[in-house]
Amino acid sequence: MTENAQTPSAPNSELPTQYAPAEVEGKLYERWVERGYFTADAASEKPPYTIVIPPPNVTGSLHLGHAFQHTLMDALTRRKRMQGYEALWLPGMDHAGIATQNKVEQQLAEEGKSRHDLGREEFVERVWQWKEEYGGKILGQMRRLGDGVDWSRERFTMDEGLSNAVQTIFKKLYDDELIYRAERIINWCPRCLTAISDIEVEYQEDAGELVSIKYGEGEDTLVVATTRAETMLGDTAIAVHPDDERYKHLVGKLIKLPLTDRSIPVVADTHVDPEFGTGCVKVTPAHDPNDFAIGQRHGLPNMTIMDEHGVITVHGPFLGLDRFEARSAVVGALREQGRIVAEKRPYQHSVGHCSRCRTTIEPRLSLQWWVKVETLAKAAGDAVRDGRVAIHPQEMEKRYFDWVDNLNDWCISRQLWWGHRIPVWYGPDGEVVCVGPDDEAPTGEGWTQDTDVLDTWFSSGLWPFSTLGWPQKTPDLAKFYSTDVLVTGHDIIFFWVARMMMFGLYAMDGEVPFKTIALTGLVRDERGKKMSKSFGNVVDPLDWMDKYGSDAVRFTLAKGANPGTDVPIGEDWVQASRNFANKIWNATRFALMNGATVEGALPAPEEMSATDRWILSRLNKTVAQVDSYYEDFQFSKLSEALYHFAWDEVFDWYVELSKTTFFAGGAGAKVSGRVLGEVLDTTLRLLHPVVPFVTETLWTTLTGGESLVVAEWPKDSGFRDDAAEAEIENLQAVVTEVRRFRADQGLQPGQKVPARLDLAGTPLAAHEAAIRQLLRLQPEGDSFSATATLPVAGATVALDLSGTIDVAAERKRLSKDLAAAEKEKQQAEAKLANEAFIAKAPDNVVDKIKGRLAKAEADIARLTAQLDALPAA
Repeated sequence: MTENAQTPSAPNSELPTQYAPAEVEGKLYERWVERGYFTADAASEKPPYTIVIPPPNVTGSLHLGHAFQHTLMDALTRRKRMQGYEALWLPGMDHAGIATQNKVEQQLAEEGKSRHDLGREEFVERVWQWKEEYGGKILGQMRRLGDGVDWSRERFTMDEGLSNAVQTIFKKLYDDELIYRAERIINWCPRCLTAISDIEVEYQEDAGELVSIKYGEGEDTLVVATTRAETMLGDTAIAVHPDDERYKHLVGKLIKLPLTDRSIPVVADTHVDPEFGTGCVKVTPAHDPNDFAIGQRHGLPNMTIMDEHGVITVHGPFLGLDRFEARSAVVGALREQGRIVAEKRPYQHSVGHCSRCRTTIEPRLSLQWWVKVETLAKAAGDAVRDGRVAIHPQEMEKRYFDWVDNLNDWCISRQLWWGHRIPVWYGPDGEVVCVGPDDEAPTGEGWTQDTDVLDTWFSSGLWPFSTLGWPQKTPDLAKFYSTDVLVTGHDIIFFWVARMMMFGLYAMDGEVPFKTIALTGLVRDERGKKMSKSFGNVVDPLDWMDKYGSDAVRFTLAKGANPGTDVPIGEDWVQASRNFANKIWNATRFALMNGATVEGALPAPEEMSATDRWILSRLNKTVAQVDSYYEDFQFSKLSEALYHFAWDEVFDWYVELSKTTFFAGGAGAKVSGRVLGEVLDTTLRLLHPVVPFVTETLWTTLTGGESLVVAEWPKDSGFRDDAAEAEIENLQAVVTEVRRFRADQGLQPGQKVPARLDLAGTPLAAHEAAIRQLLRLQPEGDSFSATATLPVAGATVALDLSGTIDVAAERKRLSKDLAAAEKEKQQAEAKLANEAFIAKAPDNVVDKIKGRLAKAEADIARLTAQLDALPAA
């Protein structure tokens, strides 16, 4: 009694005895694609629903993090499609500038060549060849997972359309004076030979050294401490705090810089903390961002002492040394001169590393291109503050604001050959020309294009609108922008989310790139440990798909998806999800063999049994519950709700309770067959977005329908029957209590026991046959003698366990449990009677103790009844 549209096709009751995912999944997916189920229509009158996939790197393959987020995005779009939306899930890949260039350079190195042997044009052509041959492996893996993406709209950040968009927005930002070129301190990777952004630097605790060095002579002596002694070769000042009385007499004086023939000034700057160390700071403006700022304030010269490889370039004894070799050599030379005041090794401190190659980052003064972010970042913050964009979970808003409200200008140039080349030309007389996609580039002698390319995140920041055809006013852009949801990990809220917000609002005249940001956690192993090759706990999801099926992997990931929190996952959990898929298969197969059908209208409630009305009432509540969880991105809760409804209520209770009806035949069996068909039809629809393959196979067999992909999403009809629910809950209580008692007595589940059921005057009287079948209870015979009597839910079950239990041992066991329950009751009552405790304890703690008291009282009543039911010794 849900609102489902039924199809007129005749169902097929034939199902194999076992579910074999490998025989089903690939064929089903290709059928879905061939039939165009995932292809969105920009001319449709249906309301749009859009998600753009976070573009994986062209170098990448499917890992559990991808599988996790793709499962959630697929579930969202499949459900919306079933709800009647024109759903577009747009796929694509990122060109991954540094990573891809590294791949091809490694390939060349194996041939004994470098990119410089080929030259820029030939090297870029070689990268395109590599992309065509090796790139995009992940796209095939996405098909294995069941991603319902629109392959006809697949994009690549270096394709012609997206390259046009990049050049367009660069020109627009340049003309609006939001892009500029300046010499600033950047993060430089001496291995990748390029600048990288702040958020591509990973910090870790390294065991280094802290060396205290004496500068100057006699009364004009200062001591500074540093972890990078080699950078002293580029010092251009010593800074002290202006209010530090110890050094006021030195401010403005020149002091001798050790190991050089230079003298440097002492400057007063409020950046210096007089309480930290000696209160003196060496200033190396070309190799430290804070020092650069001090240098700007005091007009200090910038002295670069290393080349792009981290090799010393200052003339003298250290020329040509690697930076780490120079560090030891400089300390040794200072030691010889008596300039070392103190040394500490090892000295644990935070050191930045390149996120791609793990090389220690070198802060370096460099001429680069920058985006002026102040107004862009403010707009990105305001869009969340005024409610145009919602962040789930809401507590993640603080992290977002902490970032966008304190954003520094963004270095967008990279010293690579693979990527979008900066569209700026330099003329022979100092001319600088920025060229848009419709402009002619300057030609003639002396004109050259900037050699740098743009940061990969620059092009991916345009992803929500460039993939839909911007800057052209395309039907796709008109229909599907703004996108509805961005599903992404909380770890790239800075890398990507904020940049898409800035560029989307700027390019699309204040229209947000997405209405909701649904942030996920990271996938970890079953112990909550980060997955890492060094830990040996990395899992290839394809291995699990091969072993257990894609549905099992998807359901496991969805069950762990609490908004914003990390997701632990282990193979045992995937196996349990495979068991769930098997349970669905076997239960549906049983139902089909016993007359379950979706043909015809549902019988009126008065024609149904209480069991039928109960399951339909629970079904409609589950529909409403699942809808509520979807709207709040509570994938874990909706998966748990579906799991327990399907396994516990439908398969373990309704199917079992209905067996007596089916076996009896007649009108009752037909009614229950139609109800069971309705329940399975709706349950399979509800499960489909998360586990699409097994549900598709079962649903088309059950209903004869075309495909669940285009079937209607269930609606809560509003049908409720609280009386039937209470009646079946009492039945469940009886069955559960007797099963528990049987287990306590050591009886085998299939062992039959004579019993007398006193159900007269209760609604349970109509269920006596089902209760006896579920509990393996035989009718009482002439020699029946009750050895145990169990009062539960208004009914009484008397059992004859003569010769099956040791009465003395059972009395001893029950008495021990009763004593423990009474002790628990006394302890709980004592705490609740303590006014001082109640006044200080949080409400949830008090509620927990009240719950313990209620449980103890229930246990005492149950155990007392069981003791009373035992025969005399």
